Amino acid sequence: MLKVKNLHAAIGGKEILKGIDLEIRDGETHAIMGPNGSGKSTLSAVLVGNPLYEVTAGEAWFNGKDLLTMKPEDRAREGIFLSFQYPVEIPGVSMTNFMRAAINAKREYQGLSSLNAAEFLKLMREKRKLVELDSRLANRSVNEGFSGGEKKRNEIFQMAMLEPTLAILDETDSGLDVDAMRIVAEGVNKMLTPQRSTIVITHYERLLEMIRPQVVHVLYKGRIVKTAGPELAKEIEMKGYDWIKSEVDEQ
Repeated sequence: MLKVKNLHAAIGGKEILKGIDLEIRDGETHAIMGPNGSGKSTLSAVLVGNPLYEVTAGEAWFNGKDLLTMKPEDRAREGIFLSFQYPVEIPGVSMTNFMRAAINAKREYQGLSSLNAAEFLKLMREKRKLVELDSRLANRSVNEGFSGGEKKRNEIFQMAMLEPTLAILDETDSGLDVDAMRIVAEGVNKMLTPQRSTIVITHYERLLEMIRPQVVHVLYKGRIVKTAGPELAKEIEMKGYDWIKSEVDEQ
């Protein structure tokens, strides 16, 4: 599904990613962990085409297509979704209108007919249940006046509506209490299929106990320096990152 080779990227002339190699197959869940400033959020931003970042070298292929040549909106229509670490508010734009426009734009790109009002509202009711999203929140402006937990839950609802092929969750657990984290994780798990893959970017093993990735990567100084199974997250939870930093810095 996703193949990244020797990816380098910079912002404001400062190189952040220094040679990322990553391969994710259909149906896999990968976790990316690492200390602050290691490049985790930069990687997610580059994959979705954030124009603030400049790709200076490397390749990224998504389902056989050259990802780096696509506009950000086409990457979304191809099936890539990013759950932001800090979701933005969009005053004056209702969730209903926002989601209907997004879904029908994707359907048009795929050569499908638009959903009519009845079809859309039925879909919205079904997906709202996945993340226990209050109907009153769904009828308000996008994220306006939402708590941090409500914003994160709302993003997972958006993900459920759009049904992406690759979902990137950038520190979705940040600021969530245990109950909200459980609801978000359950929503993600309910959407897992053999054709859908997920990248979970997190600092904490607690979320990974709920989502359960097959592969865990550690990103440090702009490179993936360690890859293993879910036991790696448990080891980081117990020992922190210093032992990994020491191994890398000694090389």
